[in-house]
Amino acid sequence: QVQLVESGGGSVQAGGSLSLSCSASAYTYRRLCMAWFRQTPGKEREAVAAVDRAGSATYADSVEGRFTASQDNAKNTLYLQMNSLKPEDTAMYYCAATPFCLAVPVGTMSVRAFAYWGQGTQVTTI
Repeated sequence: QVQLVESGGGSVQAGGSLSLSCSASAYTYRRLCMAWFRQTPGKEREAVAAVDRAGSATYADSVEGRFTASQDNAKNTLYLQMNSLKPEDTAMYYCAATPFCLAVPVGTMSVRAFAYWGQGTQVTTI
């Protein structure tokens, strides 16, 4: 069982930056593919960034060039650096993990592909 715990959310003015972290409990972290999703009330959860086992990151068009996903395998931690934040980035952000990595565009990633989820952390851009 993989446990994920996000941290780092908060409120920031438009144009500002925030950094999220996702700590994973499992020793099998290196075998996981990771992703960041976000969700606003009344909308489906959408993927914004994904990191494969090699540490390569891909992004949704809406955040490309502004968000950077990375991981530290020694710390079993996934990060999301968010710069130039916009009001439309306001959402609950979730960390997700799966042992079954799929090479699909971030924009088409389904929540059903990820077995493990964190509790979420709120990001608000004002």
